[in-house]
Amino acid sequence: MIGVIVVAAGSGSRLGHPEPKALVEVAGRSILEHSLRAVFSMPSAVQVIVVAPRSHLDFARELAVAVAGAAAGHLTVVPGGPTRQQSVLAGLSALDDDVRIVLVHDAARAFTPVAQFERVASAVEMTRGGVIPALPVTDTIKLTDAAGSVIRTLDRSELAAVQTPQGFPRDRLMAAYASATQEYTDDAALFSAAGLPVSMVAGDVLAFKITTAWDLRRAEALVAEAAQHLQEVRTGVGMDVHAFDATRPLWLGGLLWPGEPGLAGHSDGDALCHAICDALLSAAGLGDIGARFGTTDDRFIGAHGDVFLLETVALVTAAGFRIGNVAAQVVARHPKLSTRRIEIEAHLSALVGAPVSVSATTTDGLGFTGRGDGLAVMSTALISRDR
Repeated sequence: MIGVIVVAAGSGSRLGHPEPKALVEVAGRSILEHSLRAVFSMPSAVQVIVVAPRSHLDFARELAVAVAGAAAGHLTVVPGGPTRQQSVLAGLSALDDDVRIVLVHDAARAFTPVAQFERVASAVEMTRGGVIPALPVTDTIKLTDAAGSVIRTLDRSELAAVQTPQGFPRDRLMAAYASATQEYTDDAALFSAAGLPVSMVAGDVLAFKITTAWDLRRAEALVAEAAQHLQEVRTGVGMDVHAFDATRPLWLGGLLWPGEPGLAGHSDGDALCHAICDALLSAAGLGDIGARFGTTDDRFIGAHGDVFLLETVALVTAAGFRIGNVAAQVVARHPKLSTRRIEIEAHLSALVGAPVSVSATTTDGLGFTGRGDGLAVMSTALISRDR
């Protein structure tokens, strides 16, 4: 069995946060939570040991259990020590008896892909030695003295930037820790100091370490980009046309327009609301307003546009979609929308629960709208839902 020790006991001082680093949030979730998602995505069952700050042990356990879900029975949370090496030792002491391969992972490398865990574990099983993931060094590296003077340029072809998880046979790692007489910067260095072999596998750029405020901003951007790819975004188009009827009041965009001729129709003829309904239904793949609210249904005789919009929004949200925004354009000689544009946009936005923008144009005297026989409205809608 594989044991994964997630070291999460460090401070967040270089991040500029008062709480421990692993508990600092990235896009609403702690670094620890992001880190554990890959661990609990491993295809084989693993024992996961989180080494957390003693001061926040209960909180760290609560976060870890939430990520683990049904696998919480394979999770152990233990307090860390004053140094990283002592924290790893605390994790090693909590391993189950049947664990044969140990992966030691820094929680600060929160976006390490699950493939990197699998790659390291497989290499340990094959080599029976220590295994580290690493990337080639692309910068020119200088060796300097304490005063900052350059001594020489190092051959970067001989250098590698080491990441985690670092993997080891359990028995050999335990023996190396038992013989350690000084502090090392990583487990591979301690393992090598005990005269044990360490080999390298390919690392991943996503396994960067969150250490500074700049790293934190990079992590935020990474999560935001990933969220966009995990969303299903749809657009819809709607159109409605109604003839003017001077015997009726004008309702447009859910508002009454005194002194203006109304619109003919089974309902109040509010072509603007109807076009928005069609755009939303189209985007969600829910048919159209005619199919949903047909003229054979007496409930909608004289019904205002608000009724159709609220019901349409309910249908779209029930299908799991969020409304991003709606745009509509009225094609008519009258009424003059500019006098009430702010009011109509505010009213429609409140009904839809998302920004609605309304514009108007004419057809320069051409066609039925140009003659003033009626008006037309075209609308588009943007909606989304998680995949």
